[in-house]
Amino acid sequence: MATPELISPRSPRVSAARRLARRNFRSKERLFIAEGPQAVREAVTARVGGQPALVELFTTVEAAERYADIVDAARAAGVRVHHASAEVLADVSQTVTPQGLLGVCRFLDSPFADVLAARPKLVAVLANVRDPGNAGTVLRCADAAGADAVVLTDASVDLYNPKAVRASVGSVFHLPVAVGVPVAQAVAGLKEAGVRVLAADGAGADDLDAELDAGRLGTPTAWLFGNEAWGLPEETRALADAVVRVPIHGRAESLNLATAAAVCLYGSARAQRAAGGCRSVTSS
Repeated sequence: MATPELISPRSPRVSAARRLARRNFRSKERLFIAEGPQAVREAVTARVGGQPALVELFTTVEAAERYADIVDAARAAGVRVHHASAEVLADVSQTVTPQGLLGVCRFLDSPFADVLAARPKLVAVLANVRDPGNAGTVLRCADAAGADAVVLTDASVDLYNPKAVRASVGSVFHLPVAVGVPVAQAVAGLKEAGVRVLAADGAGADDLDAELDAGRLGTPTAWLFGNEAWGLPEETRALADAVVRVPIHGRAESLNLATAAAVCLYGSARAQRAAGGCRSVTSS
């Protein structure tokens, strides 16, 4: 069994990785941490400017043996691989139970202009979403629903917050994400690109089921999702083409942000893939 190469938490490489837990260092270096086999596997295959998203990989000897395919793929891509003790990984990790693989990755975000130029059909816009776990989960839902992009407004949480990256379970590497876009600019740009903008709000005048029944979700659509505690402010709702509520058929008071986002995004995905939906028209 190979001997770990990085024994001390004071190693310069380890210290540099540890600093990426802080947003100012992430922004300065344009690097972030991705932990666990799923995230690292996706980072190995993702590309940023023609280069692998993964810059550097730290692994315990045990994890290197368990996930040999990931480590081999990283080496084949020219990524620096460091063996480290479990104590060193725990020192850098932001999780309670590290899984032995920790990657340093390049920033992935896309310019908002590029998102619009791609003529998106389904977009999730996170407006003032502050909880990193929720942001990562909505990103994962958008990826699963086949969305073309996600937009995080300037009042939302950092995309590269370790909790957001973990909650995305690798989806952060799958689809374009624009960050730091003022909400009014996001809405205006999407509308100009031919996208109907819907604000998801429990007090909305329109009903998601009615939108589906009327066939209105088959067109290019962007969903605005607001803050976990207070939703979308009136001035943001006023920017949307419609304010839509997810119907509550039982006795629950409401849905949490990630659940509501999943329902809305999948409603659009189903409508767009049905006969006459925008994706069917585009692909014909």
